[in-house]
Amino acid sequence: MSADAWFTLVVVVATIAVLISERVSPALAILGATVVCFVTGVIDQAQAFAGFANDAPITVAGLYVLAGATETTGALQGITDRVLGGRRRGADGSRGEDRSRGERRDLARVVVPGTAASAFIANTPLVSMVAPRIVSWARRTGRSPSRFLMPFSYAAVFGGVITVIGTSTNVTVSGLLTASGRAPLGIFEITPVGLPLAVVGAALLIALTPLLLPRRDSAVEADAATVREYTIDMTVPAGSPLVGRSVAEAGLRNLTGVFLVEIERAGARIAPVRPEETLHAADRLTFAGNVERVLDLQRIPGLVPGEHHHVLQATDARAPQTFEVVIGDDSPLVGATLKDADFRARYGAAVLAVHRSGERLSGKLGEVRLRAGDLLLVLADPDFGRRWRDRHDFLLVSTVEGGTPLRRNRARAVELITLALVVAAGTGLLDLLQASLLAALAVLVIGAITPAEARRAINFEIVLMIAASFGLGAAVQSSGLAAEIGGLLVDGLDVLGPVGVLAGVLIATMVLTELLSNNAAAVLMFPVALAAADAAALDVRPFAVAILIGASCSFLSPIGYQTNLLVFGMGNYRFRDFTRLGAPLTLATVVVSLIVIPIVFPL
Repeated sequence: MSADAWFTLVVVVATIAVLISERVSPALAILGATVVCFVTGVIDQAQAFAGFANDAPITVAGLYVLAGATETTGALQGITDRVLGGRRRGADGSRGEDRSRGERRDLARVVVPGTAASAFIANTPLVSMVAPRIVSWARRTGRSPSRFLMPFSYAAVFGGVITVIGTSTNVTVSGLLTASGRAPLGIFEITPVGLPLAVVGAALLIALTPLLLPRRDSAVEADAATVREYTIDMTVPAGSPLVGRSVAEAGLRNLTGVFLVEIERAGARIAPVRPEETLHAADRLTFAGNVERVLDLQRIPGLVPGEHHHVLQATDARAPQTFEVVIGDDSPLVGATLKDADFRARYGAAVLAVHRSGERLSGKLGEVRLRAGDLLLVLADPDFGRRWRDRHDFLLVSTVEGGTPLRRNRARAVELITLALVVAAGTGLLDLLQASLLAALAVLVIGAITPAEARRAINFEIVLMIAASFGLGAAVQSSGLAAEIGGLLVDGLDVLGPVGVLAGVLIATMVLTELLSNNAAAVLMFPVALAAADAAALDVRPFAVAILIGASCSFLSPIGYQTNLLVFGMGNYRFRDFTRLGAPLTLATVVVSLIVIPIVFPL
C-alpha cells in the first residue's frame, strides 16, 4: 500500500474509535478526519469539500423541512395512528413476558408496513415523513421512541432492496450495468433475492429489538419526579372522533408524563376517571403533567384547548410561541382569575396551562384565583417576551420549545405535497434532490411551516456530518485504500470458489458503505467486481446484485445510510446502539444473500 493509503487507514481507524467513544459529536469527528486528510495532502480542496455541494446533505435538509411541516400540521397523523394503534399493550402491571409480547406486536405494526412501503417509496423520504409520527405516537401512548425509530429505519432499508425503485443505489447499479454494455436491472428482477432478505430482516428486527436495543429516554422522561406539573383543560368538540369512545379506547388512559385528572360534563365533575368512561361532545378534560407532555395534548386529533377561541385569536398573525411566565408578588394578576383579569385582552396572549407548587388545581383554569409564584404556559406572538420581560407583571418570561398549536387546516395540503414527492421521486419524474427541494418550498409557501420553524427543523449537525463524510470517503478512495481493501477480500476468498469471490465483493461493499455513502461504495466496488467476474469467467449480474445489497444494507453505524442519520437524533441514540442491533442483521444479510443470489442468478 502507498504511504497515503497507510495514513488514511490510521485516520479511519482513529475516527471510528472516537465515534465509538462518543467523546465528541459525530459531525466533529468526521469533519476533523476530513480536515486532517486535506491538510496532509491526501485529498485536495475539491475533494475535501465536495460533500457540501453534493445532493445528499441538501436533500436531507429539504426532507427535514418537510418532516417539520408534517409535525406542525399533524399531517399523516390519522393514517399512522390507525396503523400504529392507540393504547399501550402490556401496561398496568402485566407480567414481563406479556409486556415483551406486546412490544413485539407493537414492533410488527411499525416494521412490517415500513418494509412493504419502502419497496415502492424511496426509503429516505419515507423515514423522514413517518419518523415524526412514530415519535408522537410513542410519547402519547407511553412507549419509548428509541425502541421503534431504529427498527423502522432498518425495515425501510430492507424494503428498499425488494425492487429497483426502492432506493437510489439500486438505480445507480442498474446504470452501471448499462454503462458496461449489459442490460439494466428490471424493476422486479431483484425481488426474488430482496424479498426473502426483507422477510428475514423484519423477523429479526421484531425478535431482537427488545433484547438488544436499550431505551434512550430524555432526561425529562428519566427523572419525572423533578419535573413541574402543569394543569391544562382540553375540550372534546362536537364532531370529534373521540365522541362515543371510552377513555381507554381514545388512548387517554396510559399517557406518559401526563394524567387525566377529571372530566367536567354539564356542570358535574367526574373524578377519578375510569378507563371505561365514555367521552361526550363538550366534555372538558383536565390533565396534569410535565410541560412537554401537556403541550403534546394539543396534537391529539379530537382534542382542543379549553379556551380554544382564545388560542385561535392568538395565532391569527405570525407563528406563535409558547412562553413560561412566573407571577410576581406585586403583579396585578395576584388574587384575580384569568377571566376577571381579561388576560387575553390585557396581554394579547392565551393561557394554556397553570402550575402551582405543591398543589394540583381543579376546576376551570379561567376561574382559578392566581397566586404569587404561579407559573403559566402562555401562547402569544414572538414579541411577547420583549414586551413583558422587564415589567412587574411577571418575574420571569422564558420561551418553551415545541408549544406551537397544530395548523390542521394545512394538514391535507402537506399530505398531498408528500404524496407528490413520493410519486415524482419514485417514478423518476424528478430526482430526489429536486423533489425534496420543491416539497420544502411548497410547505413554506402555503404557510404549513414558517422560515424560523424550518431552520429549527433542520438538524444541521446531521447535515454537516453527511457533507463531511464525502471528504473522508474521497480520501479512502483516492489514497488507494479502498481498492486495497476490496482486492484483499476478493483475493483471500478466491480459494472458496465462485461463492467465495461473491462473498468477498459483498463483504467489501458492506465495509465500504459504512465509511462512504451507499452510492459511492457501489460505484467504487463495481469495477472491482467486474474485473473479478471477468477473470473467473463468471456472469457479472450476481455480483451487481451483491453490490446493490451490500451498499444498501448498512446497519453498523448511523453514518452508513441516510435513514439511520434521520433517526439518530430523534431517538437520542448512541453510536454503539446501531452496532449492537445492526451486527446480527449484517450477519443475516450476508448469509441469506450468499444462499439466495447463486440460486436466482447462477454463477
